[in-house]
Amino acid sequence: MGKIGGFIDIERQDESNIAAKERIKDYKEFTITLEEAEIKKQGARCMDCGIPFCHSGCPLGNLIPDFNDMVYKGEWQKASEILHSTNNFPEFTGRLCPAPCEKSCVLGIISNPVSIENIEKNIVERAFANGWIQPNPPKTRTGKTVAIIGSGPAGLAAAQQLNRAGHNVTVFERDDELGGLLRYGIPNFKLEKQLIDRRVKILEKEGIIFKTNVNVGVNYDIKNLDYFDAILLCGGATQRRSIPVKGIDAKGVHQAMDFLTQQTKALFNKEIEGEAISAKDKNVIVIGGGDTGSDCVGTSNRQGAKSVTNFEIMPKPPLHRSPETPWPYWPLQLKTSTSHEEGCDRNWLINTKEFITDSEGNLTALKTVEVAWEIVPGKRPKLLEKPNTEKIWPCDLALLALGFTGPETTLSDQLGITLDDRSNYKATHFQTNVPHIFTAGDMRRGQSLIVWAISEGREAAVSIDKYLTSTSFLATKGDGDLPSI
Repeated sequence: MGKIGGFIDIERQDESNIAAKERIKDYKEFTITLEEAEIKKQGARCMDCGIPFCHSGCPLGNLIPDFNDMVYKGEWQKASEILHSTNNFPEFTGRLCPAPCEKSCVLGIISNPVSIENIEKNIVERAFANGWIQPNPPKTRTGKTVAIIGSGPAGLAAAQQLNRAGHNVTVFERDDELGGLLRYGIPNFKLEKQLIDRRVKILEKEGIIFKTNVNVGVNYDIKNLDYFDAILLCGGATQRRSIPVKGIDAKGVHQAMDFLTQQTKALFNKEIEGEAISAKDKNVIVIGGGDTGSDCVGTSNRQGAKSVTNFEIMPKPPLHRSPETPWPYWPLQLKTSTSHEEGCDRNWLINTKEFITDSEGNLTALKTVEVAWEIVPGKRPKLLEKPNTEKIWPCDLALLALGFTGPETTLSDQLGITLDDRSNYKATHFQTNVPHIFTAGDMRRGQSLIVWAISEGREAAVSIDKYLTSTSFLATKGDGDLPSI
């Protein structure tokens, strides 16, 4: 498995990027692919661990040492088969996943971990380029019908798995295009949309039916779902968090997802809803330090913002893994994204107190205060304001990237679905209190990662398959089954 001593002799090599000043001129992906020989060397760094913790770090249970070894040996098609046995869409995770597998890589204890995510992306892209990923419709049909509401990664993964089991699957999407947040929540420079379309064409040829512009319970009568033998709800966690401060309704204060959605739609000459949001020639402040906030930074720079500032209410993480999150746990560690590198003034322990406006209600500035966190064992952390630290920041556009509070209740109200104490759709083994209705992804577990969404969709498919047929031969997490791709 891998090259003996490869992890000693070979240094980690990551992809390079087009220079920031050049890449912000458009919305294309900007990574520069490594040569095949170098990628094979990166696969050779895998240690053949007795207990490969990367498996447990990956929510999908990807068979990482196995496909690394195939890459090292130049067996790319076998690598693709192994990768697809646990992951329906490695072209998405290979670009967007924060790679918890790498954070739990045993090599990471003493050196830089194996570049698992980049290897994964190169495997799937080589598989597409060589025509190894072909439609594989089931040989027989069960006659059972399944409705999947939501075409994000959870819904798409479940659809492919259930279709493989022979069920007739229909996916409903309320937007005009498929993909959920992959389509309109992730900027094109991180995920070019033809990659979604490329995969959807495979799924369509396998027999899955997709219906867009269908908002179940709004413009599609909920009673129409009575036709289906089982229903899977994968609508995501789309209730956006706000902050209850003076001036929140000012002209120029917008939710991050509205800003990102508009930009993607504009890129493809689609009609946008509501007021046009632009960062051009404006002082932009992004409130929230997560991935969505980072995406707003990169988009603002591409739109020609005058300045971009980022606020985070939490303390600045350490440059290296914190002792509080030792290996193999997900580390508390500073993350600097490519968007941050393109230009951004980052500020930690800052709390917004007021959005200041002119006489016409237009945003002109933000008032903030510095904060600290009081940590008492056994109690919730307490936020404290530091006296005499108020500051006024010039601002024409404020973007709220504060995460999501849970799923919308349109479907739960009409279908009679019980919610849990976090306002998510409650389910046991993905089955709700209504026996033929299941739920998965962010709608069930709350705001999370794409890799978790795919895992949830796959696992929910197993539960639905068992409900419909009393058994299931679908692959479960990391079981090593190798269905055709």
